[in-house]
Amino acid sequence: MKIGILATGITPDEMIPEYGTYADMFVRLFEPLETDFEYRIYEARLGELPMSADECDGWIITGSKFSVYEDLDWIRNLKDVARQIQASRKPLVGICFGHQLMAEAFGGKVEKYQGGWGVGVHKYRVHGVLANRLSDRIRVNAVHQDQVTVLPQGAEVIASSEFCQYAGLSYDNGRMVSLQPHPEFTLRFEADLLNFRGGDGIPADDAKAGVVTATASDACVDSPVIAEWLADVLQKQY
Repeated sequence: MKIGILATGITPDEMIPEYGTYADMFVRLFEPLETDFEYRIYEARLGELPMSADECDGWIITGSKFSVYEDLDWIRNLKDVARQIQASRKPLVGICFGHQLMAEAFGGKVEKYQGGWGVGVHKYRVHGVLANRLSDRIRVNAVHQDQVTVLPQGAEVIASSEFCQYAGLSYDNGRMVSLQPHPEFTLRFEADLLNFRGGDGIPADDAKAGVVTATASDACVDSPVIAEWLADVLQKQY
């Protein structure tokens, strides 16, 4: 099964030798599941996009340092691609920037959250179709300030928190899903990324607080069970 990864961002250059790219992290996320996934990576942020949604059997849109409301050609074009995937009835997963891009492409709105940054390990309440798969709360690494503020028509909220009301969305009965946090991030990467970006893009105090949550002796995330769910979404045929 061919999975297209639409890479909208990339790991800071200094961290690539140890951690690889964001696209690489999705490949590693699914490795323990022994799926039959084969991957094609599209450097969407550089304008490399599929000609057709049929080029792959399922799709992933990654995170990015960009904002989906920026007036950039590749972002506008990627929203068109998301709508093409929606029309094709192919499975689609969006994470962080991908979550936000899907929302805007399908008629919602994304804005900079006035409550500041959400970083480190966050806990989310689980709702709807996701509640049938996971426990009532999940722990996932987060790095964002932008948030979905207006839901697209027909979107179902599947994860939320006090900080992020629309942290997870489902479309078309789970054929397309998105999450604001990062199940592909390990605790170690989260801490290193926040240390790297603290004071440079992310306020230093926020970054330090996030590092504490990712390095605590009892720190853990639910990425393995989320990976199982996302893999099932990508493998489901409609």
